[in-house]
Amino acid sequence: MTQPKRTRVVIAGGGTAGWLAAALLTRQLGPLLDVTLVESEQIGTVGVGESTIPTVTRFHALIGVEERGFMTATGATFKLGISFEGWGRTGDRYIHSFGDVGKSTWMGDFQHFWLEARDRGVAGALGDYCFEHQAADAGKFAAGGDGRLNYAYHLDAGRYARFLRAHSEAAGLTRVEGKIETVERDAGSGVITALALDGGRRVEGDVFLDCTGFRGLLIGDAMGVGFEDWGHWLPTNRALAVQTVSTEPAAPYTRAIAHDAGWRWKIPLQHRVGNGLVYASDHLSDDEAQARLLSSIDGERLIEPGLIRFRTGRRLKTWEGNCIALSLAAGFVEPLESTSIHLIMTGLARLVQAFPFDGISPAVVDRFNAQSREEMERIRDFIVLHYHLNQRDEPFWKAHRENDVPQTLKDRLALFGEQAQAYQAPDELFRVGSWMQVMLGQNLTPRAHHAMARMMPTDQLAGALADLKSNIDRAVDRLPTHQAFVDSYCAEAVA
Repeated sequence: MTQPKRTRVVIAGGGTAGWLAAALLTRQLGPLLDVTLVESEQIGTVGVGESTIPTVTRFHALIGVEERGFMTATGATFKLGISFEGWGRTGDRYIHSFGDVGKSTWMGDFQHFWLEARDRGVAGALGDYCFEHQAADAGKFAAGGDGRLNYAYHLDAGRYARFLRAHSEAAGLTRVEGKIETVERDAGSGVITALALDGGRRVEGDVFLDCTGFRGLLIGDAMGVGFEDWGHWLPTNRALAVQTVSTEPAAPYTRAIAHDAGWRWKIPLQHRVGNGLVYASDHLSDDEAQARLLSSIDGERLIEPGLIRFRTGRRLKTWEGNCIALSLAAGFVEPLESTSIHLIMTGLARLVQAFPFDGISPAVVDRFNAQSREEMERIRDFIVLHYHLNQRDEPFWKAHRENDVPQTLKDRLALFGEQAQAYQAPDELFRVGSWMQVMLGQNLTPRAHHAMARMMPTDQLAGALADLKSNIDRAVDRLPTHQAFVDSYCAEAVA
């Protein structure tokens, strides 16, 4: 039998996006592809994407990553959600957890029962009825077992890229060191034919993945695909990042702490803490932002603060010709809900499902672009939601509250505000529980809810909620602390 012709895939750029692409393509389509990754050690990567969401665990299964080894190599810890502090009013706090809240029925979701119980004075806090929320708040964690927690990771982005590189090179990927000087295109069709590197070298290919970051060297500069700016909805455009020595046990959640011109993050790893400040440059200068960040951190600084300028929005097309953009080259919806790595992974999954082995199909490309657009727009709406639902007094926050929002978000807000209804569209990332936790957490009180809960006598409703909470309390009590579990779990990987 003759061997099938192998499609030549060229990945432009390394970092998390490039090496995730390399890992998936070599693992899932290896016999059909020749994969080459081009990167330069002289060009740094943004590399602050240190917080993930639960979809990462499924992607790791696709690329054959063993959890203990990955966590040890990247200094990772576990993540059960995000603690939002000061996002409604100064002093407020709620957790957007990765778990289901309460128990729902076919007629309606849990919030209808909880709202009815709150009206009758027999409801606890919303988070009382979520295993992941209570475990996060208690600083507890365990993987496996009967009561499995839904979790993601905090990780060191630089170590993660190196880990994925070793993983991919072991599977047969070719890495080429060099800076891209020119993107060569066919004069007739306009498709990319090769990358010309410094020193006169050329890397030819059939399919090119743009992982060159915000610049979009292939999709933007070479292919001329435009950009849709979302700055009028999401005006933060700067981030400062700094790493510090750990001074306390690692919490199993990310902290997102609002300040008068944006928010700051705190992400605990095994070997250090990642800290950052996100802000709008027309409300806070770079010098003021740095002073604010440095005054807020605990522990000795390991590096000097690094400034990242960004623009929120998306490419008008993610796939053009034989070029597919990933990560920052495809667009960016600020880091608030840790969606950047997720978008890389879903983009790659779609590419594998629609890979152009037999040439470019316009219908496939159109569908790919439509899916990419819808995914980013839904994530955009969820991020805008956090800013819009605030009751703070500062000019930055007041402008967000009064700002017009996308019609798709207006519709969701009306649905929940009028009847406590939330939904998850097909292929949408954020589930009903996520929308509910953020809307209620930021003090959106529905005017009405489903009448089904009125059929329950008060003692029965109170008893059902009390039983649910006590079951969760007992499960959380049995868990070790997060720090103790991580220490033991990773020690087993080394042993």
